[in-house]
Amino acid sequence: MTAYKVGYLIGSLAKGSLNRKLAKALVNLAPAELSMTEIPFKDLPLYSYDYDANFPPPARAFKDALAGVEAVLFVTPEYNRSIPGGLKNAIDWASRPYGQNSFTRKPSAVIGTSPGSIGTALAQQSLRGVLGFCNSPQMNSIEAYIQFKPSLITDEGEVTDPTTEEFLRDYMLQFHGFIARVYTALPRPT
Repeated sequence: MTAYKVGYLIGSLAKGSLNRKLAKALVNLAPAELSMTEIPFKDLPLYSYDYDANFPPPARAFKDALAGVEAVLFVTPEYNRSIPGGLKNAIDWASRPYGQNSFTRKPSAVIGTSPGSIGTALAQQSLRGVLGFCNSPQMNSIEAYIQFKPSLITDEGEVTDPTTEEFLRDYMLQFHGFIARVYTALPRPT
C-alpha cells in the first residue's frame, strides 16, 4: 500500500475538546501508511483580502503546512448548526490569495463528535459545501457522526468501546483507500 502524508485540522480551539480526543484516536487507529500531522490554526488572524499581497507569518506557516501534506482530515464539532468560526477562518486563509487554493485537488475527509445524538451531521454538511467550492475531492462514504458518551475516548486517544474502535479503524482504512483512488486519477502534489 502506498504511503501518504495527511494533515488534520481540529475544528475546536479548546485544549480539552472532544474532537481533539477523537483526532488522537484516529491517529492511533490509522494504518501505518498514513503519516498523520496536526495542522494548527489558532494563531491565524481574521482573514481579510488586505493580506493577500503579504501574508502574516502564521498564515504563511499554515499554508506551508498544508502544502506539505497530500490529504486533509477535518475533525470538527458543530457550533450553531455549522462549523466553528475559527475553522472557517482557517479555510479562508488556505484558499487565498485567488489562484493559490491549498485544497485544490487535495483529497479530504470530514468527521466529528458531539454529545448530541446526531453527532456533527449539520456541521459536516456545511463543511462539505465549503470544501466542494474549494475543489477538494471528498470522501463521502463512509460517513461518521460520532455521539460522544462519557469515557468513550480517553485523553490519550484510546477508544473504550470495541465497536466504535472497529468503526474508526475502518474509517481510517477507507480514507487511505480514498486517497489512493483520487491519486489514481489526479497527479499527487509536488
